Amino acid sequence: MPVQPERFVYLDFAASAPVREESRAIAARVEAEPWAQANPNSLHTLGREASLALEGARRDLASALGGGFRPSEVVFTSGGTESNNLCVPGIAEGVRAKDAWRSRVVISAIEHDSVLGLAGPLRERGFEVTVVPPTRDGAISPDALAGVLDDTVALVSVMAANNETGRVNPIGELARAAHAAGARFHTDAVQAFTKVPLELADADAVTVTGHKFGAPVGIGAFAIRGRCPYRVQSFGGGQESGRRSGTQDVEGAMQLAGVAKSLMPSLAQTREAVAARTRAVYGRLCAPGTGIVPTSGEAGAQVGEGFLPGTVSVMVPGVDSETMILRLDALGFEVSAGSACSSRSLDPSHVLTAMGIPRDEAFGSLRISFDERVGEDDLMAFADALVGIVAELTGGTGARARRRTARG
Repeated sequence: MPVQPERFVYLDFAASAPVREESRAIAARVEAEPWAQANPNSLHTLGREASLALEGARRDLASALGGGFRPSEVVFTSGGTESNNLCVPGIAEGVRAKDAWRSRVVISAIEHDSVLGLAGPLRERGFEVTVVPPTRDGAISPDALAGVLDDTVALVSVMAANNETGRVNPIGELARAAHAAGARFHTDAVQAFTKVPLELADADAVTVTGHKFGAPVGIGAFAIRGRCPYRVQSFGGGQESGRRSGTQDVEGAMQLAGVAKSLMPSLAQTREAVAARTRAVYGRLCAPGTGIVPTSGEAGAQVGEGFLPGTVSVMVPGVDSETMILRLDALGFEVSAGSACSSRSLDPSHVLTAMGIPRDEAFGSLRISFDERVGEDDLMAFADALVGIVAELTGGTGARARRRTARG
């Protein structure tokens, strides 16, 4: 049997981040309460107490989101995928029911599969779906969006930050472009929430999920303005003001909202600290001669306003990502090739392909993701390991460059 490393360095936070101590503490407090297992929709005392706790979580999450969302506009779900699957068709159908001529939905080519995968079902429901390509650096340009908008568009959905490249989109500008055409605007902020400030003042709806920042898997939410047209997509008991049926996970909602609330006061400080580590990783990996290049040249030069701190997106032309991932895994470093939701696909990343990166280069992509809980020593040890692996796989050029860098 293969020898396992004595210690693993987990660097796949964009897939799922480790649960934070704040989340565990909330769970312990909830489980000690007599209402812990009560249904918050029940009329008895324990049910009412559970309902009060759920509404407290709703207030905390609305506050953490900002953008003027009200607690009553927050809808708890099982995660980002369900939220997107309710939001995008729900708003599109709601707008079309109000204005029958609005039968187009505009999404970007870099969306998560939970949005891109809705294109087929939306077309089956009679919508025309327009896909907007990104720039070479992976961003969605407000001008490019405006160029495809007219008075037939019901909804525009563009993610706040990409889950593979870390590219942050100008959500405020994109929302205003959508509104100028009379369309509604939704953003998938699953990766961006709690990592960068969100420009949500002009957004009609936003999606978040807990397991990307330290709450547990299985709890997410979307917030939707009360004035935004919406056609219900989930049927049953009519919970969540009729917008998402099913008994709510009160403990999960409290963990989601509580962790988000705890992270917001230190957002600026944490963001800069993680950005500095991100720049250091890029600098080590993409030094001259390593054979490793950033998927976006701008990200490799500087991680600033346009990129998520804690997301490093690189590729090694001529080397497939699976080989590198397995070699790194054998050394105890856990990374991914892009979106974990489609990581078993044999196709190259749809995000990198949309950016114009050739297929053979896109096959050599890696995503390294972390937050402030990962120290610089572990990150540099990982970077050294990857540079060494690439040097071996490509004939030693990278190793020589690494030794020159160390001597310098």
